[in-house]
Amino acid sequence: MSAQNALAQRKAPTRRSRWWGELGWKYPVAAVIIFYSVFPLVYVLSAALSDSGTLSSGAALFSDISFANFAALGDTSYWSWVANTLIVGGASSFGAVIMGAAAAYAFSRFRFTGRRPGLTSLLIIQMFPQTVAFIAVFLLLTALGNVAPALGINSKIALICVYLGGALGANTFLMYGFFNSIPVEIDEAAKIDGATHSQIYWQLIMPLVTPILAVVGLLAFISAFGDFILARIVLVSEDQWTLAVGMYQWVSNQLTSNWGLFAAGAVIAAIPVLVLFLSLQRFIVGGLSSGSVKG
Repeated sequence: MSAQNALAQRKAPTRRSRWWGELGWKYPVAAVIIFYSVFPLVYVLSAALSDSGTLSSGAALFSDISFANFAALGDTSYWSWVANTLIVGGASSFGAVIMGAAAAYAFSRFRFTGRRPGLTSLLIIQMFPQTVAFIAVFLLLTALGNVAPALGINSKIALICVYLGGALGANTFLMYGFFNSIPVEIDEAAKIDGATHSQIYWQLIMPLVTPILAVVGLLAFISAFGDFILARIVLVSEDQWTLAVGMYQWVSNQLTSNWGLFAAGAVIAAIPVLVLFLSLQRFIVGGLSSGSVKG
């Protein structure tokens, strides 16, 4: 009997083995994930603070610390590119929210001829990759530029219009589901009280869909902020370039590339996106959680 008890005690999991099976294995996994996500950021920051201008100094992180690269940004067109990027990103984000919300509200609340084919067409159009439209966009802007130069090649307004048109379908579908989760009875009660369509839309519905507006605005800003291909096609002259296009020129030639300057510019360029994400985070989390419980 005593031998059987000893065998049972050896087979029974100890406190340490239970801790390792339930919780302990998560620590090394978390360490690997943190290293995987943080190391590129640390490497870029080290390159930005190194005045060697190459990536070879990455073998010894923070071997030398200098702010020469950040100071050298003032001798380039970097801050002009920052202003162009903020203008394009901000206008694209604002326009995407306004246009997407109006289209989603119309599809969600009104019943009109062509509603169902319109939704289906938007869904089908989004299935085509945007790369197939590059040539069409270039030819269209070239033709428009002959009539209205503000809408032609090398115009930020033209680039903003391209972004708005390309994202309208996806944004409409993204907002359409959220608008459907708002009870129609709110609109009907407001109509009985004498509210106009404009008052119902701006004063009742828009505050209720703030989370999805924040999500769409953030995604549109990030998409326009980091886009390179369309911006490279539309914007030709250096004074009109965005950050993605301008900074690429610093490292496009292997013989003259300056990775230190590029890394310093990348560190500063991450700040607007980080600030916007942190400021809208509570709306994004609230939208996801509320959307998960609505019928």
